[in-house]
Amino acid sequence: MSGVVVHLPQGSGGTDGGEPYGDAVTLRLGPGEVARFGRGSATVPVELRLADAAISRLAGEILVTDDHWQLTNHSATHSYLVENPEGAGEYLRVAPRRVGAPVPFEFSRVVLPTRGDVTVSFQVFAPDHVYLDPDATGAPWGRLTVTAYSLDETAAYFLVLVALCEPRLRDQSRVAVPTTPQIVERLRGHVTGGTLTARAISSHIDYLAEEKLRIGVPDLREPGRSERRNGKREEIVGLALRFGLVREEHLTLLPPLTGAGGRERQTAR
Repeated sequence: MSGVVVHLPQGSGGTDGGEPYGDAVTLRLGPGEVARFGRGSATVPVELRLADAAISRLAGEILVTDDHWQLTNHSATHSYLVENPEGAGEYLRVAPRRVGAPVPFEFSRVVLPTRGDVTVSFQVFAPDHVYLDPDATGAPWGRLTVTAYSLDETAAYFLVLVALCEPRLRDQSRVAVPTTPQIVERLRGHVTGGTLTARAISSHIDYLAEEKLRIGVPDLREPGRSERRNGKREEIVGLALRFGLVREEHLTLLPPLTGAGGRERQTAR
């Protein structure tokens, strides 16, 4: 495991004077590194500043180990929740004063109790969960291999990846990759993916490019960012199809196409 990404979305750090507090913060942590969170102060520095009177100056910390990450709760009175946003409601409750609670989820949302109406939470991505080669089952430990690209086929990001690859899987031609609005429309009838917003899909695409498939992406703030964004999608699809990360059998994860018109909409992209 090479590390985790901790992300505090803009406005998710509590409220200050009734207004959402804080800019977005993204931290990349390697094994052995720690990120502290809480209200902080001049004498209690924290990497993630959270503004709410119910949150301690030093509320807790994240420790990255070789193969997972751990959450320590410094509060003497409040439990914290670690949710799996891509599961079926799974969550962990980390009790007060709990040290080093191991978190198994690949994508987690840490939620802290507050006195206000705005939820205080941040996200933790653990992109390098390792899966054994299924063909190596039963082999001696010294000879086992691991997959180069660690993808969870039950995760929402994989569903987005399949939707990106669908036109080329169906037609075997160099058609344009779907846009974000097209993916929103394509997943609309899906049991879980149908709730994904355009912003969520864009985040999953960034996650695929930067963390799961490790594609070098130019700065999208530079001029011509639209072309760069399209280029990123092209690279994602190209790599996924070249290495067989997405195959025809994965199309069953998507909602059924409705009639010839549905197929024409897919092939027209």
